[in-house]
Order: sequence, then structure tokens, then C-alpha cells
Amino acid sequence: MIITNRRTRPALVLGLAGLAALTACSSSGSSSASPAASSSSTASAQVDVANVTLHIGDQAGTGAEALLTAAGLISKLPFKVAWSDFTSGPPMLQAMASGSVDVGGVGDAPPVFAAAGNDQLAIVGAYDGAPLASALLVPKGSSITSVSQLRGKKIAVAQGSSADYHLLTVLNKAGISVKDVDLVYLQPAEGLAALTSGHVDAWDIWSPFIEEGEIMDGARALTTGVGYGSPYSFEVASRAALADPGKAAAIRDLISLIAQAHTWATTHQAAWAKVWAQASGLPLNVMTKATADDTLVAVPITPAVISAEQQVSNAFTTAGLIPVQVNFSNYISTQFNSAVSP
Repeated sequence: MIITNRRTRPALVLGLAGLAALTACSSSGSSSASPAASSSSTASAQVDVANVTLHIGDQAGTGAEALLTAAGLISKLPFKVAWSDFTSGPPMLQAMASGSVDVGGVGDAPPVFAAAGNDQLAIVGAYDGAPLASALLVPKGSSITSVSQLRGKKIAVAQGSSADYHLLTVLNKAGISVKDVDLVYLQPAEGLAALTSGHVDAWDIWSPFIEEGEIMDGARALTTGVGYGSPYSFEVASRAALADPGKAAAIRDLISLIAQAHTWATTHQAAWAKVWAQASGLPLNVMTKATADDTLVAVPITPAVISAEQQVSNAFTTAGLIPVQVNFSNYISTQFNSAVSP
């Protein structure tokens, strides 16, 4: 299944399909640092995943398939993969709730909206960093120079995305309610088109769309993620996949390899930019800046991580953007913490 609205995004599927030949061997996962998850983790380590097919969600903002390919790790996935491409995190988690996706990478807000809908999923991996990978943009030539000038203006954002939370924190800090602006919910490609055509006054978005807007269309950032939003993004898995020993073992291997790939990308930015540019269809100069802005490190899911995500959830509830109060500890699994270095 390929779901995409981005004009350049199909290049990822075409360019990487031939690179995704997967080898088969037994899973090498180890037991979790979490005592409550130790028995299931030990069992996962003993499962042969050679015949497991893991349905993985991907998107331009995470580029997991491209990242693993660039790092030379995609051939080390010891299970079969069915990749699905999405425009953002919310539609990916909707597909996960329907059973067509097992696991995928998203920002901080999509799990909150999924949890508010009581979707059967859990955060299983976390990444820290990349404050420059979030931004509130205004178009070339805009007279807007401060957030305070956005009162009464049209702002494009993908509903339920990390940009949605970033925008909420930006408005809150400026003393502006979401009711004081006109939110226009658009997926990334539509958001860029609306910004450059003058149909909206501002657009909150993430990398590499930030860099595309700035470099190719002359957009300007009012704010970045420095001092706003949340520092975390996540791997999320369906409860059904976690209950399947084979898929749980495969998810452990995936989390470990993606963690290694992020470490590689941080120290090989030029090489990563080249592959990501080919995958996204965007120019190399755009992706060179995107790779510098969007550096992540895998971290264990600690109480601090859970608390930060609870704050995201509480903020949406307070703003009236989700109708319920979510206890986010019910949507966390730490059984794969030992798959990443502390």
C-alpha cells in the first residue's frame, strides 16, 4: 500500500524498491531492561523471524527505508518487509489501527490523537533531538515578523501531527488561543502550495519540508523548535503486532537497526543527504540542510519521556483539540529499551 500526496515522494518507492532485498536469519534481540518486560523480551530473542513479514509505515519526515539503505543496514533486517508510504504520522496510525501497518515512526502528537481514540497501539521506541526540524514558516515577502501578528490569520498545519503540537506551543507562549487564529488542516504538499500561493499566512511543518520551503520558495521561519514543541519522536506499534511473538522479535531488530542508522547519519551527513535527496526527489542542497537540521539519537523510554508525552496530551486536551484526558502510561511499552544504548 502506498499513500502519498507529495509531488516528489513516489521517487522513494521507485528508487529504493530495488535496494530493499532482505536477508533471512534468526533474531538477535536481547532481554529488556524493564523487569516487567523481561520474560517477553527473552522469548522474542529466541524467535526465528526469517518467515515474519513486518508491515512498516514510512514517511518523508522519517525516511526509515532511505535511512537504513544509506547506512548499509537494510540488508541486515532479518525478516521480510512490506513498506507503506504516508504523508504524515496521523494517516499512518489510522492504518495501524485498521491492521494494515504493524510499526512506524511518527512525531510526538500522532500517538496522542490515536490514544484519544482508544486505538490499540503503543509507543515502543523513542528519539531525542532535532529542534531545528520544526518551524513555523511565513511566505516570501510576508510582512509578518512576529508570532503576535498571527492573531486572526490563516495558519496551515497537518492535524494531529508534530507540527500541530509545535504550533500550539508557539501560540500559547505568545498568549494566542487556537480560537484566535484560523487553522487550516492540510497535509504537507497541500500546506506548501497554500503558503506559496498566498492562501494561508503561515505554515507549521517539519523537515525536509521546512528546507524545501526556505530554499526553493523563499519562505522564512518565524520560529523553530528551539524552546517549543517536544524533543521526542517515536516508533509506534500495534498491540496486535506486539502480541505476535514473531512480529515482536522483528520490531526489536528494527528498533536496534534504526538506532544504529541514526548514529551513522549523524556522523555521515553528506552521504545521508545524497541518498535522502534521491529518495525524496528534492535537490541535494535542500537535503543537505535537512540532514543537518534533523539529527536524532535513539534513547530508552524513561519516565521523563513518558512525562513529556503526557504534557503533549494534556496541552491538546486543555486547548479543546481532543475531547478526553489520556493517561499516556497506558500507551507505552518499554520492552524494547535494551535494543538501544542508554
